[in-house]
Amino acid sequence: MGTGFFVHHRFVPAVKRGGFVSDRLSYIVLRSHWCNIINLNVHVPSEEKSDNSKDSSYEEFKQIFYHFLEYHMKILFGDFNTKFGEEVICKLTIGKESTSG
Repeated sequence: MGTGFFVHHRFVPAVKRGGFVSDRLSYIVLRSHWCNIINLNVHVPSEEKSDNSKDSSYEEFKQIFYHFLEYHMKILFGDFNTKFGEEVICKLTIGKESTSG
């Protein structure tokens, strides 16, 4: 993992702060005209990892997600390693190509 962020030069003036929470979670806060935008980069362990590892990653994500004030806009990036089933409710969002867990 690197020790810094790579931000396009056009966005540098908008950067308020950023940080690495862990090797799987980082964030950067950007100032915009109406609100601050929190970009969260999340990589959760895959299904094959231990339940403790997955649970601690989701708990870490939940803590940082709710750490920021409510008026901020939050944008999530990354890989949540979620498996969607073939339930009818999923078809409208992810289509008929969803996989069974």
